[in-house]
Amino acid sequence: MAINTVLLLIVLHSLVAIASAQQQPALARPGCRDRCGNITVPYPFGIGAGCYRDDGLQGFQLECDDSGPSPPRLTIFGYNHRLAALSLASGETRAYLNATRECFNSSGGFVERNNNTSYISIPSGVSFFEPHQRNFPQDDPTFGTNATTCHYVFLVETEWFRYSDRVFLNRTDDFDVPVVLDWAVRNVATCSAARRNATDFACRSADSECVDSTNGAGYRCNCSKGYEGNPYLDGGCTDIDECQLKDEHPCYGLCMNMPGRHVCICPPGTNGDATTKNGCRPKDKFTVALKALTGSGVGLILLGSMLCCLSLWLQKSKLIRTKQRFFEHNGGVILQQQMRSYSRAAGDATGGFKIFSAEELKKATNNFAADQILGRGGHGIVYRGVLADSSVVAIKKSKMMEEAETKEFAREMLILSQINHRNVVKLLGCCLEVEVPMLVYEYVSNGTLYQYIHGGKGLNADTALDTRLRIAAESAEALSYMHSSASPPILHGDVKTANILLDGSLTAKVTDFGASKLAPSDEAEIATLVQGTCGYLDPEYLMTCQLTDKSDVYSFGVVLLELLTRKKVLSFEGPEQDRSLVSRFVMAVKAGRHDELMDDKVRKDMGPEALEEVTHLVVRCVSMNGEERPGMKEVAERLEALRRYQRHPRGQTGGGDLGEEEDQERSLLGGKQHRDVDYKFRPHDVLDLEEGSTYTFSL
Repeated sequence: MAINTVLLLIVLHSLVAIASAQQQPALARPGCRDRCGNITVPYPFGIGAGCYRDDGLQGFQLECDDSGPSPPRLTIFGYNHRLAALSLASGETRAYLNATRECFNSSGGFVERNNNTSYISIPSGVSFFEPHQRNFPQDDPTFGTNATTCHYVFLVETEWFRYSDRVFLNRTDDFDVPVVLDWAVRNVATCSAARRNATDFACRSADSECVDSTNGAGYRCNCSKGYEGNPYLDGGCTDIDECQLKDEHPCYGLCMNMPGRHVCICPPGTNGDATTKNGCRPKDKFTVALKALTGSGVGLILLGSMLCCLSLWLQKSKLIRTKQRFFEHNGGVILQQQMRSYSRAAGDATGGFKIFSAEELKKATNNFAADQILGRGGHGIVYRGVLADSSVVAIKKSKMMEEAETKEFAREMLILSQINHRNVVKLLGCCLEVEVPMLVYEYVSNGTLYQYIHGGKGLNADTALDTRLRIAAESAEALSYMHSSASPPILHGDVKTANILLDGSLTAKVTDFGASKLAPSDEAEIATLVQGTCGYLDPEYLMTCQLTDKSDVYSFGVVLLELLTRKKVLSFEGPEQDRSLVSRFVMAVKAGRHDELMDDKVRKDMGPEALEEVTHLVVRCVSMNGEERPGMKEVAERLEALRRYQRHPRGQTGGGDLGEEEDQERSLLGGKQHRDVDYKFRPHDVLDLEEGSTYTFSL
């Protein structure tokens, strides 16, 4: 019985070894070319975009020329050096360089010189070599009478340079000589420095180790002992089945392969050294008690292994059921049905919207690592992620969701996914198999408008005013599109500078629909929980708990005021009445000193008519009464007209006629029919205002 049990254990280990041997990961990245002729090209080297490690040094980019004579020519990108072999294990590359040549005619005159002077890495501390030649008289007996009429100088591999191989002494043509190049990942100095940046760390395989370069700064990666493959790829190092390599790992007993190692034991009934021939000898005594003890021990091991496997299976099954329950609870089944219906009705109506698995997003964010966090907010955390197709996205991991929101989530996701506006961040997909759904957005690279105003990404002194007006106009246009063009209309619910992103050209993109609502069809529908950000919240929304499009207008008015003043919306320094930027501004308007709150650039560059127009627009937007606020479409039109007017103010057009466009701008800016504008405040509009007080602007 004990012998049979041991044999069963060996069979199990053999099955593991066979399964391991079948896993032969490629040396190159998926979808990338791994050979050029008879030369293997392992990552981090690569041929073509996305197939090599790009650390800014361009040392790993290769080219393969298949157009010439066979075999294809493999070269280093930008250097045209022909490569003969690449090695991950030794960190060496074999290359061929053209020898530098000078030739002379019979009278000693110079004939030609090739220009293939090469610069390469040689011993430690030397980054390049440059060949030079000296001219020697042909009749100098020191150099012999049989010397060739051409002189050569080159760097060459030591093994090649043997006396019997120096055939070049009588040559006058071009020829290549072999050299050995040393390579490493050199964008950081050491392994310890490289490990600090997990995203850029080159040693990707879990069974790999980092080794500091012995030739200058940098490091290389090796598979751990007992593993082989490519340590620069995820899962690239696989277990070596030592039991199959009998020449390197002789075993004359029972061989069991294990991760990273193997065990060689004598067969049952014998003992000794199974790694040497005739090293196992029959046991002198093997009592029944010892057999029983051995069998019991192996049986316990098997029983423990079976229980462990059963526990893992139960946990996996529970996890699958939990994911399915969350998926159904979050409306996944309904969303899938709606996506299929839209696809049948109008082709790809979902605009590429995808339902992601939790594993996909976990892998994209390196298990939601802290160094992948783009920002934190009241609704959750936003991570930077790289999907399997190498596209960069922003993944929002929300904190909570109300039960009422969960029921409408699927329908709202499908509608939000169809928003296609250059100033609205595109919703690419969602993950529903978690307790609170995660949203996947397009990645916008240049941070938030809040950071641009307050956080170190300051406004450029030369273009600040026009840039601010453009950002404001683009943001207003995005909100106007959501209010007027989306079907059904969409209310943002949390408009603020932190929710307006900027791309590389500082184009505004409205994002974060964590508090968004589809416009209610029932006028009486109210919120059970008021959401938003202090300083931006519509006072009327706070009192009625009913979110409307005019709530977004109020919040945008605060954003516009923040852009013009470059002051934060809430300040806890100074007297209480000055803590709110809106209150300070409205009181300053009443006192005729609102221009003092404006940023220096605004006061300097904005004309008086434009300044009063934008002041009038802000005051209307932040009115306590929602009915007195303009719609977002009007706000967007006025801001765009104000921007054009600021570029071409009346009297500064160089004598030209702006025609219909100028008339429209003048109309939007008020014109003569609105020379006197009254701003009337009721007692509840602003703290400590006198009842019925009126302030008049003369434009």
